[in-house]
Amino acid sequence: MKKLMAMMVAGVMTAAMVTGCGGGSGTPADAPAETVAPSEDGSAEDANAEATDTESGQEEAAVSGDSDLEYVKEKGTLVVGITDFEPMDYKDESGSWIGFDADMASAFAESLGVSVEFVEIDWDNKIMELDGKTIDCVWNGMTLTDEVMSAMECSNAYCNNAQIVIVSADKADQYQDVESLSDLTFAVEAGSAGEKEVTSLGLNFTPVKAQSDALMEVAAGTSDAAVIDSLMAAAMVGEGTGYENLTYTVGLNSEEYGVGFRKGSDLAAALNEFFAASYADGSMTETAEKYGVQAAVIAQ
Repeated sequence: MKKLMAMMVAGVMTAAMVTGCGGGSGTPADAPAETVAPSEDGSAEDANAEATDTESGQEEAAVSGDSDLEYVKEKGTLVVGITDFEPMDYKDESGSWIGFDADMASAFAESLGVSVEFVEIDWDNKIMELDGKTIDCVWNGMTLTDEVMSAMECSNAYCNNAQIVIVSADKADQYQDVESLSDLTFAVEAGSAGEKEVTSLGLNFTPVKAQSDALMEVAAGTSDAAVIDSLMAAAMVGEGTGYENLTYTVGLNSEEYGVGFRKGSDLAAALNEFFAASYADGSMTETAEKYGVQAAVIAQ
């Protein structure tokens, strides 16, 4: 089953990169400074002094107020907003957060010289949590949708993914195309790409807190089907998993994962540099292989 899922992921997606959501430009370092000719009453000197004070104040504000990177370094912790989402973020037997995203987030925090803290969030409130500074980033297999990219400063894409339909294995042959799904009741994570897909198709659905809850609904028979990420399905559905009686059928789309920061945050650029370095030295691929998602990793 997992081998088949890996083939599906590799087959329907192509490696692509989505650049960060923002950018900027500045005056070249060697540009000549503007000068004002001195006047008899010394007003030119006052104007130059005032301009210098203003520039100094702007630089100070950029460091103290506008730099997320400095903010995180100063408090000594990178707070990462997540949900329980195997194989990206989930707990091991000791209760520690592990997974491809969790391990990469820990490594990124270490590269910044800070500790990492994982906070479970309501996925539907991720933007509010981010803007309210209860978390510093959303790093949880987050699809780079138009809504996400307009509300957050986004990293480059680092994984391919798809939204797929999950049903009971004994009924799978009845649901092999989009047209066959119209009479089903779905469970989907609120605020997710899966919810967007079922909404666009006009399907009947109930929003739940997490994708893992959507699987529980189908297993319990309270929903006919779920729409979840293909990477999660590979880890949690089918032979050898906790949901052996469930399987996937229809793929609804293809998409890419990215990490979200506060709009205008300089942490996005720092993460892009980290991604490039970790891909180049092989550590990103090594971490992906640990969790079986290497086929989905996008070259940096």
